[in-house]
Amino acid sequence: MRARHAVFSLLIAMLAACAGETAAAGPCAERVFEDDRFTVCAFDPGTQALRLVWRAIDGEAYRGFEALSRAIDPARVGFAMNAGMFDANGAPIGLHVEYGSELHAISTTDGPGNFHLKPNGVFWVDDAGAPHVTATDSYLALNTSPEWATQSGPMLLIDGALHPAFDDDGASRHVRNGVGAGDGGEAWFVISEQPVSFGKFARFFRDNLAADNALYLDGAVSALWDPRAGRMDKGVPLGPLVVVCAPSC
Repeated sequence: MRARHAVFSLLIAMLAACAGETAAAGPCAERVFEDDRFTVCAFDPGTQALRLVWRAIDGEAYRGFEALSRAIDPARVGFAMNAGMFDANGAPIGLHVEYGSELHAISTTDGPGNFHLKPNGVFWVDDAGAPHVTATDSYLALNTSPEWATQSGPMLLIDGALHPAFDDDGASRHVRNGVGAGDGGEAWFVISEQPVSFGKFARFFRDNLAADNALYLDGAVSALWDPRAGRMDKGVPLGPLVVVCAPSC
């Protein structure tokens, strides 16, 4: 009887441990590529909801995850990350769409900085919930009406090819984040854990994630909120944010 009780107790302990591991699993995981570490957060439209946010109901820009966490139940958040390019007040400087409403128009202007390193592009979600990454000119040619959209730049990958301005592994090194999409209807939001070049970041999307198209989101302010890992990056004020919730926000 004692032996049977001991076996039963051990089985219960093992099941509890497995349940704990399952509960702790989240959408973000670390990968290594050419000796550099990247955190990859997956968005599956079949099991998760995605939102793009910029400001609260009172019109005040969130500027970071702490303010966002007071407006949304953190227990429902899979992850959040900085999204498209923004101005000094945290407002988007390119296309920004929430719930099908265009809050800022698409930009086709020329200028300095990464945003204007053409082609730049748009991350957008259609009314069926499918995510897409599309170069700005190609996006305009679609004449579509997205449910969610954010514009940034430059494109990292265009139909599997690196941006024409990139070397495979150039000299410029920054912590970077971006988003990629493939043929399977999924999207990957990625932040590097060490400073990396544009070329290596783009090749990670292509060679490790098999993404066809990928878009740079930022490098000076790249930040991730991963509640399950207890991570909430803080520092420079942010602009638009992408939030992925499971199963809904």
